[in-house]
Amino acid sequence: MTKLIVATSNPGKLREMQAYLTDSPWELALKPAELDVDETGNTFAANACLKASEVAIALNCWTIADDSGLQVDALNGAPGIYSARYANTDKERIDRMLLELGDFPAPAQRQAQFVCAVAVARPDGTIAAQAEGICRGEILTTVRGVDGFGYDPIFYVPAKQLAFAEMSVETKRSISHRGIAFAIIRQKLAEIAAE
Repeated sequence: MTKLIVATSNPGKLREMQAYLTDSPWELALKPAELDVDETGNTFAANACLKASEVAIALNCWTIADDSGLQVDALNGAPGIYSARYANTDKERIDRMLLELGDFPAPAQRQAQFVCAVAVARPDGTIAAQAEGICRGEILTTVRGVDGFGYDPIFYVPAKQLAFAEMSVETKRSISHRGIAFAIIRQKLAEIAAE
């Protein structure tokens, strides 16, 4: 197996990626906590590539990174790449979102999408593969469900008639922005391993 560094120090994110890349010919490992990369890109894809490339160069290893967030149509795509920094806690982020969309009661005015960009870098830092997943939905007026994290309790997927926080892990994984992006990158990683 070839080692694939995950450009995060978060063990939860490592476990999540391992779940998406089960039976892959790659052995995933966390980057060292002291190796930090500033997310200075202006898109999810730019940030994913930046993290993958810088960690790959620093460690001389194949590296995978992702960047994701919520884009709300009525807020001109905000919070976007600043989704995690929209407020200090998940509850505060949700409260701020509901407050900002308070004047938009109709679902048509609350359209949104989750976006996930994934990048894989070679040991020299060049990008070997990229993928992007998008899941369209709408922002609810109140929280629903108890599972998930982040904006999951207010992100509703009409096709499933459920908020992300109400879905089983399997359902969410099959339709989510992250699930879509990792399905693509999984295939690309298999092709790279076969070269």
